[in-house]
Amino acid sequence: MIITVTSHKGGVGKTVTAVHLAAYLSWHTGMSNEASTLLVDADPNHNALRWQQRGALPFSVVAEEQAAEHAPKHQHIVIDTQGRPGKDDLEALVQGCDLLVIPSMPDALSLDTLMLTIGELEELGRKDGYRVLLTSVPPWPIRSGSKARRTLEDLGVPLFDAEIRRREAFQKAAIMGVPVYDAKDRRATDGWNDYCRVAEEITTQT
Repeated sequence: MIITVTSHKGGVGKTVTAVHLAAYLSWHTGMSNEASTLLVDADPNHNALRWQQRGALPFSVVAEEQAAEHAPKHQHIVIDTQGRPGKDDLEALVQGCDLLVIPSMPDALSLDTLMLTIGELEELGRKDGYRVLLTSVPPWPIRSGSKARRTLEDLGVPLFDAEIRRREAFQKAAIMGVPVYDAKDRRATDGWNDYCRVAEEITTQT
């Protein structure tokens, strides 16, 4: 399976999503990290590579230029793309994966940028092959998450049923260089469970 994570806007959880989808696939297969899952860090900022270097991730992480060498050795591949892909790049991303995941926060600016991405996909004739993931959803009683979901559903945008709630544990995990379930935070398990629900949707419907 090949999953690509992309976004036109920074700070929406693109790398966090790529890391945790890769962690789930590695855990789900029950195979060693060398045989199971590869995360390709195609973002010039190399946030995923730096995440790995700070600690220990249960899968392999390589830069984009090393992908061709390592990809055949792995059952699953997750690609963390560079931000703001052009229209031609976007078309290639959709064609080259089983699912394109587009994270977006539920605030107005993030949704505006998201709709630009959706518009480009529609111009390319793409009605499927991608799904939007709402990230950093604030806790109740703040209702921006539910309002954003209703708006996107009304527009016919493909959405994950699951969403990623706002958790400080994800920042701690990035600093420690581990998946969120190993972060020293009382909400770490909740953060991991959010991504498990997303990944379960992928593995059962893709």
